[in-house]
Amino acid sequence: MSCGEPHETDCSEVLDHLYEFLDSEVPAVDRDKFQHHFEECSPCLEKYGLEQAVKKLVKRCCGHDDVPADLRAKVMGRPRTCAS
Repeated sequence: MSCGEPHETDCSEVLDHLYEFLDSEVPAVDRDKFQHHFEECSPCLEKYGLEQAVKKLVKRCCGHDDVPADLRAKVMGRPRTCAS
């Protein structure tokens, strides 16, 4: 995916880290360069907008389910048993 214009940051790099960007899990330096890329590349901006909308929809539809206490305890205890 590309708009055909040269970019400082390649479209593939931006799209490979899109979910990390959406989740605010990229370093500030990468966040700034990805944001700059979105400002100049409409196909990547469109993909970003689509993925952001999907993420919001999933959160709205699935984000309110309470996790059973026993499942939560098992999951939280799992790292301790794996580290042994």
